[in-house]
This record gives sequence, C-alpha cells and structure tokens, in this order.
Amino acid sequence: MTPESYQLDDTDRRILLALDEDPRVPTMMLAQRLGLARGTVQTRMERLAASGALRPNSSRIKPASIGRGVSAMVSAELDQSHLDEAIEALRRIPEVLECVAPAGDTDLLIRAVATDPDDLYRVSEEIRLCPGITRTSTSMILRDVIPYRTTELLNRLR
Repeated sequence: MTPESYQLDDTDRRILLALDEDPRVPTMMLAQRLGLARGTVQTRMERLAASGALRPNSSRIKPASIGRGVSAMVSAELDQSHLDEAIEALRRIPEVLECVAPAGDTDLLIRAVATDPDDLYRVSEEIRLCPGITRTSTSMILRDVIPYRTTELLNRLR
C-alpha cells in the first residue's frame, strides 16, 4: 500500500492531528485523549506507518540543531540515461535531505544543508560531480517562511 492509495478516515485524521500537537504522546494517553480503545489507536498507527503515510521521525530534526544551519535548493540537469546512478550517488551525500523530480526544465530538485557558505560550495560540488549530472544551479535559502506542515490539510478533511 502506498501513501497515495491509503484513504484517511475521520479516526485517522484525529490521530494525526493529535500527533501533530504532541508527536511523543504514548499510545495509551493518545487513546484516552481521543476517546478510542488503545488497540484501535495502535492498529491505526501501525497501518499508517506500514502504508508510508507517516514520514520518518528523522524529518522532525532541524538541520541547524546539528550544525547544518545553511540550506539550499540545488537544481540539477542530467543525462537521463544515468538517472538511477545519479540518484544513488545523491543518496550517499549525507547533506542531501531530499530530492524530487519536478515537471519542467529541471530534472532534479535537491534540498541540501551545510555548515556555512564554504561548506555549501563543497556540497554543491559533490552534487555536481555525481554521475549523470551535467549542470547544477544552487540557491541558498535565507529563511523558511512557511515550514513544512500538514495540519491545515488535515483540518480541511473534516
């Protein structure tokens, strides 16, 4: 089951909203807050995790808290015949937080972090030298104005 095929119902939505408020709440306490059986909450949480609907806990860590306060988006053009090699090489770069394949002129859009501008140059060069990547363009992120969120979407499902 993929996250796209998993259909949230009202109970799932309530669980996810409660977890958004307090991600570390124990299952039993979550069940009590929501007026649900512990087994129901546990089963739903397992199903959400197995479907891939929940992001890994590591996505909650702010890079600045681990010494990577500089963020950038790196646009990459590539030789399409080397796409798999490029992605595999990007996976090996710890500073690459995520990589998406958007529509349009950019083949890959990569979110990367670094310790400072000089380190960002090093990370950008490491990305540029991945097999199959023919050209990159790096834009440093000055600040997040709307951080990653899903609460408003969950509230809209009501």
